Amino acid sequence: MGAESAEPASIPTGAVFLSYASQDAEAARKICEALRATGIEVWFDQSELRGGDVWDQTIRKQIKACALFIPVISRHTHERREGYFRLEWKLAVDRSNLISATQAFLLPVVIDDTREDDEEVPEKIRDIHWTRLPAGETPPAFVERVQRLLSPEASTTIRGPARVRAPARASWWSKHRVSAAVAVVALGAFGYFAIDKPWISKPAVTSPTGAARAAPPVFSPPPHSIAVLPFVNMSGDKEQEYFSDGLTEELLNDLARINELQVAARTSAFSFKGKDTDISTIAHKLNVGAVLEGSVRRSAHRVRVTAQLINAVSGYHLWSETYDRDLGDVLKLQTEIASAVASALKVTLLRNVATEMKVGGTRNPAAYDAYLRAASAYWRETTVSDNESVRAGYQEAVRLDPNFALAYAEWSIALNAYAAQFAHGPAVSDFYRQARTQALKAVALAPELAEGHLALFIVYAVSLDLARANEEIERALALAPGNARVLRNYSTFAVSMRHTDAGITAARRAAALDPLSVESYSFLSDALRSARRYDEALAAYQ
Repeated sequence: MGAESAEPASIPTGAVFLSYASQDAEAARKICEALRATGIEVWFDQSELRGGDVWDQTIRKQIKACALFIPVISRHTHERREGYFRLEWKLAVDRSNLISATQAFLLPVVIDDTREDDEEVPEKIRDIHWTRLPAGETPPAFVERVQRLLSPEASTTIRGPARVRAPARASWWSKHRVSAAVAVVALGAFGYFAIDKPWISKPAVTSPTGAARAAPPVFSPPPHSIAVLPFVNMSGDKEQEYFSDGLTEELLNDLARINELQVAARTSAFSFKGKDTDISTIAHKLNVGAVLEGSVRRSAHRVRVTAQLINAVSGYHLWSETYDRDLGDVLKLQTEIASAVASALKVTLLRNVATEMKVGGTRNPAAYDAYLRAASAYWRETTVSDNESVRAGYQEAVRLDPNFALAYAEWSIALNAYAAQFAHGPAVSDFYRQARTQALKAVALAPELAEGHLALFIVYAVSLDLARANEEIERALALAPGNARVLRNYSTFAVSMRHTDAGITAARRAAALDPLSVESYSFLSDALRSARRYDEALAAYQ
């Protein structure tokens, strides 16, 4: 309900209208105070408005003049069949029908566990992503989002087609920590064997006290850019987390294979796992125009996946769907979701995406499960035991499905990592031979699989067969130009081969795709340092 002033003539045009059921007045007050604390004008009143014509006239003028309308949704709004807030919602929805679809106006918040499919909420409001502010507790991220939406420069459009192009010739490999020493032995020069090493974050360098702050830039994400957030495990079993995380990662990789999409890399997207971060804040940090989120519920033989695609600036749903499938159809399900997302973003698919996304995969549920378990262990890998778990998982996956090319490729990379980090004496050569066997198998089974060529690149680079290494990493990059892992490897190899500009270009692209990864900036810094561009290298390190 509400408004701060009953005098329509003095209504400011940039204000927020806060609409709520009377039982939710305390939660609404918290939201109001958080917004007002930053200078945002909020129409909020618990008792001052009188009923009858004066009330009706004032409310109508306030809703007609406000810049944002925030309906506060709760179990009280669900239970109450009548209330002033229902008229406010109707007036706001009616006005929204006259406003451009690219202009944010409705900004629903929910203060408890009310479901987003609540039939007591108008459909137009249900179609917009809800921000959850439990009991009205309002984080700074939500306030910042409101400020951005009230800004005259705010843009809510996800702009038109653009094609992601791979940087010109170059590359090197990536994923979990093969030591710098091995890289020096392999190439006699650059310091990384890029199997995505873990990095210790350093504090950001802050500006001097009293330095003038520049005005925040207008948010302008790249065309067709998207982040895939970790799907929530709804199975009721914490041990199933690997499945929801793995399915998310594979879906992310499927989308990254579409040249016309720019997809935020796993490290950055997964940094928001378990955090109640506002969608707009995530979009700004990852510099994307759309966000895909969802949930996974797995039973013995079935899986239910709910996914929704959100315009990260306006908060409007672009697409949502719920899928029920047999576990054996999970790979097909990933393709369906990826194709639906591409369609919702109006991406022109120049290739047979449905076929391409199945390259190297499996329809064997047990093999896929073993693969996901290995992939989950891979991201935790820091010890010999961790690496053994990773290798055992991939080995089990190919035992269950001898044609599972992707598992062969990742097994090869894990074998190389073990040889570089943990093996000693004659065992080193033995592990490298095994890695070569699995990489060749992956490429033979699926010549269009980027991961297979990445694995074979590592094999050739280790053995100093640099001409073949160059062929393989260029092929991997051509197949997956939006893969930050491939780009980082490509960058290191290019710089080592004195193709410094190409290496820097690839490193910058990797950092843009994975902006919250310390590793991305470390690779970029090293590339810049090799070019003796020390000021830029220092800035990237900082």
